[in-house]
Amino acid sequence: MFMEEALYGSDGFYTRGGGAGRRRDFLTSPEVGPLFGAVLARALDHWWNEAGRPDPYVVIEAGAGPATLARAILHAEPTCLAALRYILVDRSEAMRASHPAETGAAGFQLGEADEAESLPRQGPSLASRADIPPGPAHVILANELLDNLPFDLFERSVTGWDEVRMGVAGPVLLGADPRVPCASLAPDAPTGGRIAIQYQAAEWVADARQKAARVVVFDYCTTTASMSRRPWTDWCRTYRSHRRGAGAMEEPGSQDITAEVAVDQLPRRTADSTQAEFLRAHGIEELVAAGRRYWTEHAARPDLRAVEARSRTSECEALLDPTGLGAFRVLEWY
Repeated sequence: MFMEEALYGSDGFYTRGGGAGRRRDFLTSPEVGPLFGAVLARALDHWWNEAGRPDPYVVIEAGAGPATLARAILHAEPTCLAALRYILVDRSEAMRASHPAETGAAGFQLGEADEAESLPRQGPSLASRADIPPGPAHVILANELLDNLPFDLFERSVTGWDEVRMGVAGPVLLGADPRVPCASLAPDAPTGGRIAIQYQAAEWVADARQKAARVVVFDYCTTTASMSRRPWTDWCRTYRSHRRGAGAMEEPGSQDITAEVAVDQLPRRTADSTQAEFLRAHGIEELVAAGRRYWTEHAARPDLRAVEARSRTSECEALLDPTGLGAFRVLEWY
């Protein structure tokens, strides 16, 4: 599959070290600053309390990239910290090389201890691996992961649907397998309209639900019908060096390829909110207010904590922006 090779193949974008970060290719919510991780730390505490304060408390971050979110969560020192076993999962060897090998006095490797019951009782600890362990876990987090999973591309023709494949000389149209539910997902698609069939995203969610009590996904989302009525370059985009890249089928391996997630193709979710709603529900505004107070008290002789506290206001504005990150969706299964 073209997208699989372009992103994860031997010369793929992520294989070569591309990804999120100020010095890489694009920013996601964790790279805005530590506030996003501080709010997630509060959410992890909330879910830990709901689960009866288990020890160990196994949290998996899928598509962890350079571990920016994990570092921010640990820096926030959630109440669950002593019980926390945080597993960073990323397919890219380059990303895993940037993961901290151990946090705290009792690091662990899931390759040696796959069962939660056998993990050490003193934490926090981090492990890094290429895939999600079989479980059981309490929480699986995924920030902007589903939009990077390969999908199949289809185009509405005068007579039906065609699959868009990448040939030697460029894209080619082949008659679509009649078992692919293009017509039911986008019944009013105009001629020339394109849609993504996101089998891998749906399978990822189904698998994660089998491995964790709670699955929480942050991403930009749409519906299949909406895709069909928009130019496909609107919902499928490329990025490199913090700019939009070339066409999705051009220069494979040199740029990120990302597509809005069609929520109607995913398993039925338990909760669905905007990122702004989720962050407010888990206390982002309280953290900003506390930051303002700390800055006021220490402005005359600011320390690093004071500088971080002061930055919370601008970080909050970016994370809640209704025209940007605040409009992202938070999908939960539990």
